[in-house]
Amino acid sequence: MQANVEDLGALERRLNVSVPQENIESEVETRLKRLARTAKIHGFRPGKVPLKIVMQQYGPQVRQEVMGDVLQKNFSEAVREKKLRVAGYPRFEPKLMEENASEFEFSATFEVYPDVVLGELSGIRIEQPVVDITGADVDKTLEVLRKQRVQYEPAERSAQPGDRVNIDYRGFIDGEEFAGGKAENFTLVLGEGRLLKDFEEPLAGMSAGQSKTFEVTFPADYHGKEIAGKTATFEVRLNGVEAASLPEVDAEFARSLGVADGSIDKMRDEIQANLEREVSKRVKAKIKEQVMQALLDTTAIQAPKALVEVELERLMQDARHDLESRGMNAKNVPLPRDLFHERAQRRVSLGLILAELVKIHGLHTRPEQVRAVVEDLAQSYENPDEVVKWHYSSADRLQGAESAVLEDNVVTWVLEKAVIVDKQMTLDELMGKS
Repeated sequence: MQANVEDLGALERRLNVSVPQENIESEVETRLKRLARTAKIHGFRPGKVPLKIVMQQYGPQVRQEVMGDVLQKNFSEAVREKKLRVAGYPRFEPKLMEENASEFEFSATFEVYPDVVLGELSGIRIEQPVVDITGADVDKTLEVLRKQRVQYEPAERSAQPGDRVNIDYRGFIDGEEFAGGKAENFTLVLGEGRLLKDFEEPLAGMSAGQSKTFEVTFPADYHGKEIAGKTATFEVRLNGVEAASLPEVDAEFARSLGVADGSIDKMRDEIQANLEREVSKRVKAKIKEQVMQALLDTTAIQAPKALVEVELERLMQDARHDLESRGMNAKNVPLPRDLFHERAQRRVSLGLILAELVKIHGLHTRPEQVRAVVEDLAQSYENPDEVVKWHYSSADRLQGAESAVLEDNVVTWVLEKAVIVDKQMTLDELMGKS
């Protein structure tokens, strides 16, 4: 075997390989002879089929298999010999052969992993959010919990924000009904923003049995392209009004949140503790996000297109699964590849940078670190011990915990070099609610 490498770009390579034709012919003959021992062909006893007949019957198939194996075997040997780190899958191209050629030649085009030259991280600035949980934060959380347990009761009055209303409606554009512009017994809560503001606002003040006609102009960027930017006339009948009834913050409410003795003070303490745990997770995530961005900003790296493509497909598949989990038919939902490309490139680049940091600075995972992550995750389930066993019963399941530990190790290492600046903020600011 002879091989040489051509540089086609920063990461793209072409490996040209030639293999003696006699090696291929010898392997084809060996396999045909082996096949002849068991081949079943009408008119011949097993093992007595002439090689010429076997060749006529199976020759093309066997030759194709041999050629495929030759490509893979010699490519792998050439890659090891040239010490190439192949990223993704190669594209094989057999070269046209002259009759009675003594060599079989092919080329393999592929990308290699880039050299990762880590940038200077000393003195990078990392903002650490500092949040003090207040009684007002507990009150806000209680209000959210109350709204999650809201009940609606019929109201003999006109509709107002916060009410749940039941309506029939028909929409027309230029006098014609349009797709999605008609519904009966449609229920919505006024003020939740489920429908366009210009549609919801006229419903306030209407009473059961009342009808109203009004116009709605759809935004230019409306998801329904066929009606985006157009003005529709809606005929709406209000069938009923229901007023919201929130539970009182009392012992019964506390018990519904898992406080066995119904103590309101204990309930507030538990809410406070939960908020503090959530703040801790969010602060950790904010710091990690800044560290990862610093690694990208300080390290010049070119992500192999092949790896980006694989990651892009994975992200699109995850998006489809997410849509399906929401009851949507993902097959009919177009997913623009451009929407995922930047994220895929970022993830591949970060993966290469993290791998280099782990290798150079010995930031590998330790068993006790992985165990701690798995046990922490298991605490949110009813049977934590069973969840831990489930993770440890499969190497694939542990991979997520191991990746999390690796990232934490890298973050810890970077923070030792960084300048950490406390940034005071409210709970809503940390959670992105303001």
